[in-house]
Amino acid sequence: MSAAPDTSDRKFKQVGSRPIRHDGLDKVTGRARFGADFTLPGTLQGVFVRSPHAHAKILGIDTSKAEKVPGVKAVITAADFPELPMHWITQGPAGVDAGANQRVILAREKVLYHGHAFAAVAAATREIAIEAGKLIEVEWEVLQPVLSIDQALADGAPILHEGQATEGMGPPVEGDTNITNQIVFEGGDLEAGWAEADVVVEGVFETPMVHQGYIEPHACLVNAREDGTSEIWCATQGPFGVKNETATLTGSDPASVKVTPSEIGGGFGGKIPVYLEPAALLLSRKAGRPVKMTMTREEVFRGTGPTSGSKTHIKIGAKSDGTLVAAECQLDFEAGCFRGSPVGAACMTTLSPYVIPNFRVLGRDIVLNKPRVAAYRAPGAPVGAFAAESLLDELARKLGRDPIEFRLQNAVEEGDRASYGPKFGPIGFKETLEAAKAHPQYKAELGEHQGRGVAAGFWFNAGMQSSATVSVNSDGSAVVRTGNPDIGGSRASMALMCAEELGIDVTRVRPMVGDTDSVGYCDATGGSRVTYATGMAVIDATRQVIDHLRARAATMLDVELDSIEWQDGNAVAVNGSADKGSLSLEEIAKKMGATGGPVVASASVSPPAAGPGFGVHVCDLEVDPETGVTRVLRYLVVQDAGKAIHPTYVEGQFQGGAAQGIGWALNEEYIWDADGKVENAGFLDYRVPVASDLPMIDTVIVEVPNPLHPYGVRGVGETPIVPPLGAVANAMRDATGVRFHSLPMSPPRVLEALEEAD
Repeated sequence: MSAAPDTSDRKFKQVGSRPIRHDGLDKVTGRARFGADFTLPGTLQGVFVRSPHAHAKILGIDTSKAEKVPGVKAVITAADFPELPMHWITQGPAGVDAGANQRVILAREKVLYHGHAFAAVAAATREIAIEAGKLIEVEWEVLQPVLSIDQALADGAPILHEGQATEGMGPPVEGDTNITNQIVFEGGDLEAGWAEADVVVEGVFETPMVHQGYIEPHACLVNAREDGTSEIWCATQGPFGVKNETATLTGSDPASVKVTPSEIGGGFGGKIPVYLEPAALLLSRKAGRPVKMTMTREEVFRGTGPTSGSKTHIKIGAKSDGTLVAAECQLDFEAGCFRGSPVGAACMTTLSPYVIPNFRVLGRDIVLNKPRVAAYRAPGAPVGAFAAESLLDELARKLGRDPIEFRLQNAVEEGDRASYGPKFGPIGFKETLEAAKAHPQYKAELGEHQGRGVAAGFWFNAGMQSSATVSVNSDGSAVVRTGNPDIGGSRASMALMCAEELGIDVTRVRPMVGDTDSVGYCDATGGSRVTYATGMAVIDATRQVIDHLRARAATMLDVELDSIEWQDGNAVAVNGSADKGSLSLEEIAKKMGATGGPVVASASVSPPAAGPGFGVHVCDLEVDPETGVTRVLRYLVVQDAGKAIHPTYVEGQFQGGAAQGIGWALNEEYIWDADGKVENAGFLDYRVPVASDLPMIDTVIVEVPNPLHPYGVRGVGETPIVPPLGAVANAMRDATGVRFHSLPMSPPRVLEALEEAD
C-alpha cells in the first residue's frame, strides 16, 4: 500500500496538536543517555594526538616510547588503516571521497590544518593516554599554510594536493590548483539583460568560517569482539552512515558493525561526518577491550567541520518599474583541507527565489589549511542569501520601493523555474511575503539609531531513503520505530502521524529510534527530510497495519474484507453488513493471538523530490553609536511549513534557525593567527547568542500543502537560517546608513564602519 498524496480537505485530529514531547521527561530529569554516557566493563579511554602545524609533511612517526608507558594498551597511526586512494564521487549537489575521509580521521602524508590528528592512543585512563601521546615523535617538513581564499588563488600559492586539477564547468584553470571544482548555472542572455537594466548594483560580500555550535561534543564507545563483529554507541545524525563509513575506512565487513545512536545534544549537520568511530574501532581491536573517545570543546572547534568561509562577487540589475532583469554572481567557498564545500547548494539557492530571466552563477570549491567543512543547516544557502538579499535591499532603496512589495513583484510562484532548473510546484513564497507585510511588527515605529531589515530565503529540502516499522500491542497501543536520531522533534511527529492514521490518541503511540540491526535503512537526519520522508514511511506502514486489522475484524465479525472500513480507531462493518456492528482497535488487539498472531508492518520510501521551503524574516534592531553594540529589538519569522505536524516544534525550528543566523551575522567567527591556529576555540571566546541576547522571536506558520506528501508536509529545519544574515545586515543599513559587506557585524567593526562613514 503506498502513501499516495491526499489532497482532500482532511480534518486532522492528532496532526496539528501540541502534545508534550516523548523525550522531554528523560531530558529534564537527566535520565537521557548521550554519547559519553555509555560504558562497558574494562573500557579504555582513547584520545587523538594532534598536529602543532597547519601544513606539514609527515616524514616519519615513532610511537615506541608511547607504547611502553604503563597503562597504554594500543597506539595507532594512519598505517593501521588500509590505505584508500583519494577519489571524489559526486552525489547530487555534494559528494563523497573515502580516501579524504580516511585522512580526516588520521593524517597520512601530510597534516593539513592545526589540530589535524595523526595518531590515537588508548589507555587505562584519559590522563595516561594524553601523556603517552606527548611521547610520539614525528619528523616534520613544515610548509607554508594557506589560510584565505585570496592566498589559495594567488600566483605561486602553495598547493595542498599535488596534481590537483579543477573539475566541473566554468573558466579553464591551468596546472595544479587549489580550486577543486567549479559549478555553473546560467540562463537567458546576460548581456541583453544588462542592456535592459535601468539600475544596477554590485558588491563583494565576505563571511567567515563559523561553527554549528552544538552543545554536546562528539563521543563514542566501541567494542570490537573476538569474532570480528563490533558494536558502536555514539552521538550521530546518521547511524547507518557511521556503520558504512566505519566499515569502509577500516576495511571491515559492514555486516559485522552494529551502531546504536544515543540521544544527541545538537548537530545541525555537524554530526553527519565520522571522526572518532573508525579510530576507536582499530584501537579496540588492537587492545582487545572496549574503547571510549570523547572530544573536548577545544577539539570540537579545532578538529571537526565548521561551515565555509566565503567571498561572493554579485551584481543585479532591474528596470525602473522594479522588474529584475539580470544577475551574475561568483561564489568562492572555503572547503577546508579537502574538497566538499556546500558551494553547489549555494549556487542552487542564491537566485532561485526570484524571477530573473538572464543570469549566470559560478561557484568554486577551494581547499586551504583549515578543517574540512561539514554541513551546517541549509549548507551554503545563508551565504548566498546574505549577498543577494543585501543587493535587493539596495535596489529597493534606489527605486524607492517597499522591500516586501519589491520582493513580491519578483517572487517565484508555481510554474516558475528555479535557477538550477526544476519547475516549482505549489509553493508559499508570496504567501509568506504577504503575511510578513501584514504583521504588526512591520508597522511598528522605529526610534533613533534603530532600523528594520527584510530578507527572504529558500531551501530545496530533501527526500532520500527512509524506513519505518509499526507494531500493535495487545492493549491496542502502538510502537513506531525508525532509524533517524531525533534532533528536532521527529519522534513526536512520527507518533502523531501514526496516531492520526490509527485513529487513537498520540499518547497511545510510543516512538522509538532503533539501532542499525533492528530497523530498516534510513539516510541521515538532516536536510529537513525526516518528518517528510520518514513520515511517509510511517504513514505507509501504519496503513498496512490498518489493512491487517481490517482483515482480523472481518474474520471476527464473519463478513467480507470489503465490508470493513477503518473509522476513528474502529473497524466498522458497512456495505450491507452494518448489522454486524464494529470492533475497536483494543478489541481486535486482544484477539491477535487467535486471529493470526502479531500485527506488524514495515515500509520504506525513497522520494526523489521534496517540497521546497520559503521564509521571510523581519529584523528590528538598535545600534549604540558610542560602543558599536547592536541590540535586536524585535524579530519575525514567517515560513511555509506545508502542514505543521507539531506546531510547537515547527515554531522552535523557526526560532532556532533565526537565533543561529543572528549570531552568525553579529558575532560568530573563527579567528586564526598567522600560523593557522584557531585563537578562540571555546565558547568563552567564540560568542554564540544566549537567551538574554535576543527578544522573543515571533513566528507565523504559513501552510501551503506540499502535494508530494500525504498530509502536505514540507521540511522546516533548514530554511529559517537562510534569511537572518541578510535581514540583520539590511536592518543595520537602515539604522546606520552603512552597508556592511563582511560578517560578523561585531561592535569593533560597527564602530570602525561608523567612524569611516563620518
